[in-house]
Amino acid sequence: MAIKTETVQIKGAGGTFSGFFAAPQGGGPVPGVVVVQEIFGVNSHMRDMVQRFANAGYAALAPDLFYHVQPNLELGYTPDDIAKGREIRGKLDNDKTVADVKATFDVLAARPECQGQKLGITGYCYGGFITYLAACRLKPAAAAAYYGGGIAGFLGEADGIGTPTQFHFGEKDPGIPMADVDQIKAKVQGKPNVEVFTYADADHGFNCNDRKSYNEAAAKLAWQRTMDLFGKHLK
Repeated sequence: MAIKTETVQIKGAGGTFSGFFAAPQGGGPVPGVVVVQEIFGVNSHMRDMVQRFANAGYAALAPDLFYHVQPNLELGYTPDDIAKGREIRGKLDNDKTVADVKATFDVLAARPECQGQKLGITGYCYGGFITYLAACRLKPAAAAAYYGGGIAGFLGEADGIGTPTQFHFGEKDPGIPMADVDQIKAKVQGKPNVEVFTYADADHGFNCNDRKSYNEAAAKLAWQRTMDLFGKHLK
């Protein structure tokens, strides 16, 4: 499938920031997906994910949520990069970030590529946490949160989930212990269309093929589950 990509501007809570956009070329409007970054910014991996969603038939947009501190930052996965990403993430305000995600939804909804279509959200690492907050507060048509650290500390918001939602966690993730995942499972148990998936041999970042923790089998299964979720609730 031929796709087009471009950098777009989004007016957010703290000013204007950029986003990486991709969509199928030609044809009518398609559903949209907001892709929320890891702590490493909208780097090559995030751009690759945006293009994967475009190739799957979605208009996808990844906002630069670090613009409040350091706009257009792109990091790799070295220990220094991880420390830098964590430092910037610690300076962000969750409420302002969710407002920026709302602004991203608004820009995506107005694009001719997905005008009038349903919108979903996915995110990885820090983006998984923000995806969870968005599912609670913004009510997208569907949400898929990958290894979002810190969710267990915000389970008071889980009653607000009113949208089909998936959580994906690696069982070998040292930053998100299974005790936290068990709390999440218990909190969302009984909610319709909310699922928590764990992957036995997967570590944090298992979806990212630029990281040593990449787990091909887990990444493929999580992707298929995400495609099933979005195919059912967005298309």
